[in-house]
Amino acid sequence: MAAATAAACALLGSRFAPGLRWPRLPRALAPRPRHAQAKPGGSRLADAARAFRASTRNNGGEYEWKDPDSPLDVVHVEFVSRSGEVTRVAGKVGDNVMYLAQRHGISIEGACEASLACCTCHVYVDDKFYDMLPSPTETEEDLLDMAPGLRETSRLSCQILLRRDLESIKLTLPRATRNFYVDGHRPTPH
Repeated sequence: MAAATAAACALLGSRFAPGLRWPRLPRALAPRPRHAQAKPGGSRLADAARAFRASTRNNGGEYEWKDPDSPLDVVHVEFVSRSGEVTRVAGKVGDNVMYLAQRHGISIEGACEASLACCTCHVYVDDKFYDMLPSPTETEEDLLDMAPGLRETSRLSCQILLRRDLESIKLTLPRATRNFYVDGHRPTPH
C-alpha cells in the first residue's frame, strides 16, 4: 500500500507541482533487486559485479603471446589433432588454453573470442586432468550441449586457465566442430 501511495504521489507531484519533491526512502531501506542483495561476508558492489560476470578472465589473447617471466611458470600442454598428431606446446600459468592453441597454430577456431557465446573451441580433456579443472558453469554446459561429439570430458578450451598442477594436460580436438568459417580461413587472434 505504501509503495502504491508513493508511486501515485510521485506521479501527481510531477504533473501538478513540478518543483515539489516527495520524500524518498533512504537507500538502506529501499528494496534491492535479487541479484544485488548482499550475501554474508560479501559487499553489495562485489555481489552485483559478480552477477554480471559471464566467463573467466579474458585478456583478448594478449597475455598468451607473452613469454613466461620465470621457468617455474612454464606449463606444457599436449594437443591431439583430429588426425591423431600430438603437438606439445609450452604455455605459462594463467594462459587461456584457446588463445595458447591459436598462438601455436593449433586449429581451434574460437569464434566468440572467449566470451562464452559459442562452442567452436570444444576439446576433450584427458580423464586424469578433467576432475582437476573447476566445474563448468551453467552457461558453458548449455553451450557444450550444442557441440557435436559431446563426451563426459568435454570442455570449452576458452574456459580453461593453466595452473602448475595441470602440467602435461592432454587435450584432444573433436573430429567435428560447429565451424563458423566458410572460406577456409585459419583462426588468428586479433
